[in-house]
Amino acid sequence: MINPIPDRLKDIWDEWNIRAIILVSLSLQTILILFAPFRKRIPKKPVILLIWSSYLLADWAASFAIGHIANSHGNKGNKSSENADLLAFWAPFLLLHLGGPDPISAFALEDNELWLRHLFSLLVQVIVTGYVFLLTLPENKLLVPTLLMFVARIIKYFERTRALFIASLDRFRESMLKAPDAGPNYAKLMEEYSLKKEAGLPTRTEMTPEPGKDSKLATAVKEELKELDVVKYAYKYFNIFKGLIVELIFSFRERNESQEFFLRIKEENALKIIDLELNFIYEALYTKVVVVHNQIGYAFRAVSVGSVVAAFVIFARLNKICLTKFDINVTYALLGGAICLDFIALIMLIFSDWTMAAISNNKKGAGILVSIAETYLKFKKMSWFKDPKYKGEEVLGTCILIRRWSESMSSFNLIKYCLRLRPYPLKNNFSLINLPYIDKVIDYLGARELVIERRYVSSQRLPRKLWNFIFDELNRKSADAEDTETTKRICSARGAYVIQEGQWEGEVAEVYQKITEEYIENVTFEESLLLWHVATELCFQNENTKVTNEGCSLSKLLSDYMIYLLVMRPTMMSAVAGIGQIRFRDTCAEAEKFFSGRALEQGQVNEVCNKILEVDTKVKPVHVKGDRSKSILFYACMLAKELNKLDNKNNDNDDKWKIISKVWVEMLSYSATHSRPATHAQQVSKGGQLISFVRLLMAHFGLGEQFQITEGHARAKLIVGK
Repeated sequence: MINPIPDRLKDIWDEWNIRAIILVSLSLQTILILFAPFRKRIPKKPVILLIWSSYLLADWAASFAIGHIANSHGNKGNKSSENADLLAFWAPFLLLHLGGPDPISAFALEDNELWLRHLFSLLVQVIVTGYVFLLTLPENKLLVPTLLMFVARIIKYFERTRALFIASLDRFRESMLKAPDAGPNYAKLMEEYSLKKEAGLPTRTEMTPEPGKDSKLATAVKEELKELDVVKYAYKYFNIFKGLIVELIFSFRERNESQEFFLRIKEENALKIIDLELNFIYEALYTKVVVVHNQIGYAFRAVSVGSVVAAFVIFARLNKICLTKFDINVTYALLGGAICLDFIALIMLIFSDWTMAAISNNKKGAGILVSIAETYLKFKKMSWFKDPKYKGEEVLGTCILIRRWSESMSSFNLIKYCLRLRPYPLKNNFSLINLPYIDKVIDYLGARELVIERRYVSSQRLPRKLWNFIFDELNRKSADAEDTETTKRICSARGAYVIQEGQWEGEVAEVYQKITEEYIENVTFEESLLLWHVATELCFQNENTKVTNEGCSLSKLLSDYMIYLLVMRPTMMSAVAGIGQIRFRDTCAEAEKFFSGRALEQGQVNEVCNKILEVDTKVKPVHVKGDRSKSILFYACMLAKELNKLDNKNNDNDDKWKIISKVWVEMLSYSATHSRPATHAQQVSKGGQLISFVRLLMAHFGLGEQFQITEGHARAKLIVGK
């Protein structure tokens, strides 16, 4: 019988497997601590795949090595005592690796819910490591360094388990709850009221509102905030609005204070504050920073680092004559690696936003630290630059090593995507090919989303003018939201609010009324989203002034971004995740059918849009083909024609594009406030999304359903007499 694996290879594996896996485990820890911060900055599949695979393999490698070490001690054979002592010394290092580096305690939000499993694993691994250690007693020559490493590594593993526990959503929500408030003593008040009445005294109750506490924050805001002030306000509002993740409600005071503050600051300062808030959320949910960044955490970390350094010094001074040179080098690599990883984690902790926030809140006692922090934050601040690639517009362009999110927005275009099956020439120009069967293979392999994102999704830097436009729109609406009813109307609007607040007259008013009723109010949100996307593309391709018209370019940006969310990030569009996908697929099918009878090739978007607009749409599609198909292609054509009528009524088409761009901001705002909060928490670890910024900005402006407490406590006062 042929042995598939030669005995020689088996012997080599048996001899070197523990050493190899230990070195692999150390390498994985190095990859994680160096590359984990990049997942919030680079939303690219290869980066995410590298971090994900390293995260999973790190736990496996450490557990595998501990198991083999325990097995090697169980089968003593001809193993030397020195070798057994060394293996027992290596075992605590694997607990270090199971504890993981500071920049990543959890890869996904769901990992935090498994904290109890990690706690059980901690107990098991400690028992196994302790068992390995006990087998080497009483002759263990590495007793002291082994004990030191054992203590240090238990601390590390405990830190990770506690970080997962604190970040689990139930615990996260519980930590946000305030102390129970029973309110004024109702029973005592009514007892006094009854006694006064029985005595025949004229008695009545009078409600006295609780004195308000005017915020000094808003009145103290300057035109230009220093970078340290930005961190201070960001940390303050993070501690308040992190409750959005677990759907808590906020008081009227919190709403008013935040609203007044954000109404006074500039667009860029608002972006910086929200950028920092989301970074605080990311680090609270996916790293160990909350566990380490307190007095107890500092103490444990000091003990852990001190133990590793002491173990290194003691091992360096020991007589190692009985150990092989390779084993000595492996041990030094483990000790040096542990010290280096701790040093990198210490540097990250010192220069973290949490440390900057602590300095900003204690300026009086910080002294020179304030100057150092200001200098560092100026180096790290968000930066803009004019990029010729984007027609010289100012876009976000912070250095990749220091930025806190991807600073980009993705785009997807339905018309371009539907042209994907059109014939395209081979390089040798001998023939045209059409390969529809490739789609079937892709679907069978479950790789459609990956292929679509690779081929049909583009990304660009966030333009300053887009953020300023969104900020100005929400700022204006926040100023209008003077009562609960108006606020609810603004938050529930999907494009109709901005049209209805315009002062339209004559035929223009009739066109806008028809657009509002038929393409916004009387259709579901996902249908309206697709309608306006296709209609915007049809108008954009037919627009002569699209290069210079700001409303036109902003509408195009938001339209392609929103359809990207619908197709590629449906969980962020919970209101449209189901039927929206069906409508998208049916629309694509009808578009491909329409294109198949016409001589159109890939990239001919302008020609395609003109062909669609040439179709006679006097009769609604539902009256011709029924409603089995959920396609909106020619309904969108009807909407585009209605929008184009506005050009005929008014020679200046700026008004049309201003309205279209405002409708898109309203749709973006609606999606932001009606999506599940957990999806935003998930996206901060995948490069972040503009829609998450909009959600937080709306919360700061007091726009949202989370503000359900409209009045504070009122004190009842007994009035005796007239």
